[in-house]
Amino acid sequence: MSSSALDNEPQHTTPSPSYPAPGLSKMGLAAWIALVVLLGAELMDMLDQSVVLTALPAIQESTGAGPAAVQWLTTAYSLPIAVGLITGGRLGDLYGRRKILLTGTAVFTAASLLCGLAAGPGVLIGARALQGVGAAIMIPQILATLHITFEGQNRSKVFALYGAIMSLANVLGPVMGGLLTEADLSGLSWRPIFLVNVPVGLAVLLLGRRFIPESTARKAARLDLTGMLLSALAIILTVFPLTEGHLHHWPLWCFALLAAGLLALGAFLNHQRRKQDNAPLVPRSLFRGRQFSGGMAAQLMHGLLCGLFFMTWTLYLQRGLGMSPLHAALAFVLLSLGELAGATVAAKSAGRFARRLPQTGALITLAAVAAYGLQINTGQAGLTLTAMTTPVVLIGFGLGMVGGPLADMSLAKVPHEDAGSASGLFNTVMHLGIALGTALTALVFFATTDGSPDAGLNRDAFLTVLWWDGGLLALMWTLMFCLPKQANKQTD
Repeated sequence: MSSSALDNEPQHTTPSPSYPAPGLSKMGLAAWIALVVLLGAELMDMLDQSVVLTALPAIQESTGAGPAAVQWLTTAYSLPIAVGLITGGRLGDLYGRRKILLTGTAVFTAASLLCGLAAGPGVLIGARALQGVGAAIMIPQILATLHITFEGQNRSKVFALYGAIMSLANVLGPVMGGLLTEADLSGLSWRPIFLVNVPVGLAVLLLGRRFIPESTARKAARLDLTGMLLSALAIILTVFPLTEGHLHHWPLWCFALLAAGLLALGAFLNHQRRKQDNAPLVPRSLFRGRQFSGGMAAQLMHGLLCGLFFMTWTLYLQRGLGMSPLHAALAFVLLSLGELAGATVAAKSAGRFARRLPQTGALITLAAVAAYGLQINTGQAGLTLTAMTTPVVLIGFGLGMVGGPLADMSLAKVPHEDAGSASGLFNTVMHLGIALGTALTALVFFATTDGSPDAGLNRDAFLTVLWWDGGLLALMWTLMFCLPKQANKQTD
């Protein structure tokens, strides 16, 4: 995709190191190291979104966690991220994206150590929440720094690599979780899945301070604290009752909280409308064109799909088919190979096919999900890893074609001064989608299984999940019509 619209806009950021734009091969060593560090930080965050999946049965057994605690091991991480990403993005705009990135990385690394040392489910859930806080501070700075540092064809290729990292992390996490849990290193069982973040986080801190360029919005203003509190309140009041409702048989207070969440959202939007000339948390100008708005909506569907599919898939593989954590990890390897292939296609096609590229990926995934559901329905307990290879690889291949191009096209017209806010919003809807998708497992999956290890119940519940996933993919494909039709078109 061309970046001519951005190139013609005035620059609003403080000077940063200038990296050659004509081609990725001409980037200097410092640019490459900065890119590796940024993508490494993104990989660390995304891994911890999914690394617990294949370790869930082992965590349940060693800590005594019930179905509610199992859900919160994922939600406690996603919810603070969804709540804090918008604020985290604006903090980077105001106080320096590198500085805020390193601050978030330090919090995340310390919280990972606490996770590895946790003795019970309560402490583990609290440490996961602290990880989410660190990630919320860290993540927006990654996309924002990529957006303002690289231009033209370079940026399209960098965003394709970003998509590849997302694809890799979604499946590498469960693979790592299964391998490390099965290995039982030094008798630590699942704990190394968190402890491995400590050396990675330290590397990001040391190299990031040296090689990542600093940038801020030129016209810095005070943080919109009222907007921050209202946005956090709206998200919490929405996600919490969706997560807890099934466990308490949907009491009246759940619906009351959902209604309060809608009121808080309305108050937030009204507050932002009145603050447009006075440093709002979310600049309304971002939504003037359908490219960003449509991309955000498609990203939300993407998050819902990931939150609903990956958690229930690992439970289906281990409880519905009786696989060990290591065997289930091999299924994720198949999906990861497909995602990497799809992301490679996206990287090689960067900037050429516009919305047709991610839309094709969504259709491939939809067809593969339908084929997988048919296979499960007919194969039942006799389904083997070999038999499911084709649909699983194709699901990964399609998803791999979506992430990078969707981010690139959604953010292409964002002014540099709002890069942090836009990045925070874009990541917010992804993590909010994951949190909502995880919450939906209570309605779509656990409502059938009720935490039971019965193989038949888990298979039936997962088939229901696949119907939901198909609907989300169809909606995501439709929303992508808001993205540019032609690769060189920057206007709506």
